[in-house]
Amino acid sequence: MTTAFPAPRAIWPMLAAAEEHASRQDFDGAIAAYTQALTQVPGDAYTQIQLSYVHSLAGHYRAAQEHALAAARSGVTDPKLLMELLPRLRTFNQVQAMQACIERLLPMSRMPIPLLLAVAAQLSYVNLPDQAIRFLDEARNADPDFPPTLLSRAQVLTYLGRFAEAEQDVMRALRRAPEIAQGYWLQAWVRRQTPDNHHVDAIRRELARPGRRPEDIALLGFALHKELDDLGRHDEAWQALMIGCRAKRSRLAYDTTQTAALFRALAQFEPASVPVQPHEGSGPTPVFIVGMHRSGTTLLEQLLDGHPDLQGLGELYDFTSAMRHVTDHHCRGVIDRTIVERARTADLRAAGRHYLDSVAWRLGPQRCFTDKLPSNFLNVGFIAHALPQAKILHMVRDPVETCFSNLRELFSEANAYSYDPIELADYHRMHDALMRHWRDRFPGRIHEVRYDRLTRDPEGEMRRIADFCGIAFGVAMLKPNANRAVVTASAVQVRDGIQVRERPKWAPYEPCLQPMIERLQAP
Repeated sequence: MTTAFPAPRAIWPMLAAAEEHASRQDFDGAIAAYTQALTQVPGDAYTQIQLSYVHSLAGHYRAAQEHALAAARSGVTDPKLLMELLPRLRTFNQVQAMQACIERLLPMSRMPIPLLLAVAAQLSYVNLPDQAIRFLDEARNADPDFPPTLLSRAQVLTYLGRFAEAEQDVMRALRRAPEIAQGYWLQAWVRRQTPDNHHVDAIRRELARPGRRPEDIALLGFALHKELDDLGRHDEAWQALMIGCRAKRSRLAYDTTQTAALFRALAQFEPASVPVQPHEGSGPTPVFIVGMHRSGTTLLEQLLDGHPDLQGLGELYDFTSAMRHVTDHHCRGVIDRTIVERARTADLRAAGRHYLDSVAWRLGPQRCFTDKLPSNFLNVGFIAHALPQAKILHMVRDPVETCFSNLRELFSEANAYSYDPIELADYHRMHDALMRHWRDRFPGRIHEVRYDRLTRDPEGEMRRIADFCGIAFGVAMLKPNANRAVVTASAVQVRDGIQVRERPKWAPYEPCLQPMIERLQAP
């Protein structure tokens, strides 16, 4: 029986042949078959989307992007195809093209709930939670008790700082579907748990449910850790954290030796062309906030966002996209060794122009804007050459505090190093060594911001930061912008403002963390 495709029947045999090639990882053969199909039906959206996928798998960034954009230009309105196309466009940070596709689906009242949820997810991924919540509200109006809607809405409400509403949605979802592990994880983090109001027993029951997938065990383990930690039951909390970490780590491919090789390649990077000297430029000035995750980057951006001449844009992947574009290489994660190798002869100034063009639609009238993707510390060598006017702020926090905060955070697939204490310590040491190299290589381009100074002497530290960024200090920089959406793991904590702990969060776990501490302190 011939497989049916959402494309003209005349090209089905060619599409089937392309799929067969792709299933054998013969990407050249798949590209040839899809291209042949496209010559028969030029502009077919399904074929363009599949070509985008296969070119990505083959590592061809520019072709993959162009086929995704061609599918968007086709005017496709089929909801199933758009559910494939929207994440493709988001992969390339083609947010405006993605928004144009979404516009074609309106009014929202005509959209099925799965499509409303898909649209909201993509908008959330590109730091547009204010838009995402409108689609989730529509989905909730259509079915007030559909658990996937309620949980998606709770996540976005958390980004928006509407914690009480988020908790109500989670509770409603779990009443309908108590087996959904994500609900317990959201519920644990949306507020501090108390002896009179917690969910420890319910989480333990769900952990004991037969047939749990590792992904569910990770969510429940991290949820249980958070609730037990809130209750001061630290021995049990550590056991729960290890359950969650082991489950998450079991689903991730991570090799410290490969990471070390990448960091060595970055430290050896030099462009073939003579670098351009820093200058102020005529356009807006990017301020990159980099460092380890959980080092205080979100707090710093929230403080900077109070300045009238600076606009906080959150975590952006636009520079990653710019480097992929100029090196014509698609990879998993922020960067790989192929990008480093190709970057030597790539036009890095073109990467800078690509980046500025990519973020231009987000910008207001402010002279500066922040891009606080912590993992851009890997890109510092490229940023320094691509954007000579850019300011780079490196957030530094106590290594044990940083690593423990990473260890107890359930990230996406991006931070595979963070679920094993020793792997995490090794990554932190590599991060520190690379940043020392960048500071030596680019004197005056990187300003180190110490978390302890920022929290204990915010005015003094923010004055130094303002001077480095070329803006005048203002008292509005001393209080986080509570009205601003925060689409990061710190969405809840940062709303509490500047916190000074006399006893670090990791202190009750010190005996369990000793191997990690020793690794961090090793010569």
